[in-house]
Amino acid sequence: MNGKMKVAIMQGIGKIGYEERDIPKPKAGEVLIKLEYVGICGSDLHYYESGAIGNYIVKPPFVLGHEPGGTVVEVGDGVKRLKVGDRVALEPGKTCGHCEFCRKGEYNLCPDVIFFATPPVDGVFQEYVAHESALCFKLPDNVSTLEGALIEPLAVGFHAANQGGAHAGQTAVVMGAGCIGLVSMMALKAEGVSKVYVADVMQNRIDKAMELGADGVINAKEQDVTRAVLELTGGAGCDLAIETAGTEITTRQTIAFTKKGATIVLVGYSKTGEMTLPMSLALDKELTFKTVFRYRHIYPMAIEAVASGKVNLKGIVTDVFDFDDLQNAMDKSIADKANIVKAVVRITK
Repeated sequence: MNGKMKVAIMQGIGKIGYEERDIPKPKAGEVLIKLEYVGICGSDLHYYESGAIGNYIVKPPFVLGHEPGGTVVEVGDGVKRLKVGDRVALEPGKTCGHCEFCRKGEYNLCPDVIFFATPPVDGVFQEYVAHESALCFKLPDNVSTLEGALIEPLAVGFHAANQGGAHAGQTAVVMGAGCIGLVSMMALKAEGVSKVYVADVMQNRIDKAMELGADGVINAKEQDVTRAVLELTGGAGCDLAIETAGTEITTRQTIAFTKKGATIVLVGYSKTGEMTLPMSLALDKELTFKTVFRYRHIYPMAIEAVASGKVNLKGIVTDVFDFDDLQNAMDKSIADKANIVKAVVRITK
């Protein structure tokens, strides 16, 4: 396909502009996707607001966005599993396939991954993208491309649940009811966890958690979270905690309210990168700590969970912005966290 496409460019901290670029041509093994929806992730907001995450530093012009869903419009040589017209969710990280982690199947740990919107690799706030066909997952007829764009954060939630060994009979607590907290809660429910409680300081997010299937919620602004969890569990504590808020206080709380032998999965990144934790208590309880970096082998599972009705992905979306309104979308997502739980950008209508 020849022609030009519109691309949203981060021109500097807090500044979005637009330019035209050539529509990419799919190489052998790739497909060209007309993008329809791209979610706004917390990392996009962090790059937009501060220009860096750790050692990853934005050098404008830069394209944000790594949660895409769209439709195949062209296929490259050798592509057999997809055809023009297929609607797909795109897994945004291409790995080397040869390192020890890729060979072990732990490809999310590949040191040479090329990941959308991770500097210096451009993201997908644009109208088209060429991507490796093996990383484009066909959506069933009853799963929309809006939901396809949200498979990426849902994959994080499922990976967190898997890291925690989630299973029937457990009681779990999710700390934080932002996007990742909500998808983690839904992943836990989809994997059969018997009771899942969610804690947050924002009432609208707590309400959203209840709407999406939480068995109970805790307003951490008004309640002592540890005491509330112990009351909900008859004094026993929970078997599994998923920490998505990324704060020291919430992490300390998970150590306090989990039962002996429990597992804590750390998902949220702290702003400082460091925490002081009550490790004596963790040792006394013989707690297991697991961490999450993106996901691996999750997209088919996540798509099936949405298609079967186990996960209501559309339910997490509170705002949909037009592509031309991206700067406003980013600014509002930062300024109005009390009301915007998950924003998605409609690239093409």
